[in-house]
Amino acid sequence: MPEGPSIVILKDLIKELHLGRPEVLEVAGNVKDFDKDRLLHQKIQDFKSWGKHFLICFNDFTIRIHFMLFGSYLINERKKTPLKLGLIFKKDELNFYTCKVDLLEGNVKKHYNWENDVMADEWSSSAAIKTLKENPQVTVCDILLNQQIFSGVGNIIKNEVLYRTRIHPLTKIENLPPAKLKALVKEARNYSFDFLKWKKENTLSKHWEIYNQKECPLKHKIEKKELGKTHRQTYFCEKCQKLYL
Repeated sequence: MPEGPSIVILKDLIKELHLGRPEVLEVAGNVKDFDKDRLLHQKIQDFKSWGKHFLICFNDFTIRIHFMLFGSYLINERKKTPLKLGLIFKKDELNFYTCKVDLLEGNVKKHYNWENDVMADEWSSSAAIKTLKENPQVTVCDILLNQQIFSGVGNIIKNEVLYRTRIHPLTKIENLPPAKLKALVKEARNYSFDFLKWKKENTLSKHWEIYNQKECPLKHKIEKKELGKTHRQTYFCEKCQKLYL
């Protein structure tokens, strides 16, 4: 599943096309959740990202694309996989495959709070800390994946942030020292931008310290378990990461 930085990359690639506010001249694909003809001859006002969601904003509605586990896209290219949604403009086209597509009515700002998006300029660390304190019994491995607090953080970022901050994934929020709580929030954003940089360089996996590794940088054996209520695969080092009780 693409994490927040990968959606920002898609947004940046589209920005490089210099589309402006293009008119949709043709709509293709097998999307059935709404009448896709509603997009026809409408002008796109903006392309946005919020966490793992890619947003195509029109005057009074927004198309939301979630790539789920196996979604993909092509710009000015097509492939044989059944097309979920294709938008054709005067000189360019955007094609989305194996993804979930929804139509959101009204202004997109009514649906999203960009203070929760770790990649957004509007990101608020103080709001994140406040919400964390309101969830004292939740483990850090679960809360980092909460998209209403850390929108865009996925499993790779979760694992790397917990190793960076030396926090054991089963630590509960209420047991974290204040300095560690702040570090957790800070590194969720910092690592997301490192992820973005390395992804653009095609070197992301070379920088993994713990995700999908057998040893941590200090040569300790890494544990691999499905932890928390989310049961997501978690990599951690019992020696480097402290379980706060």
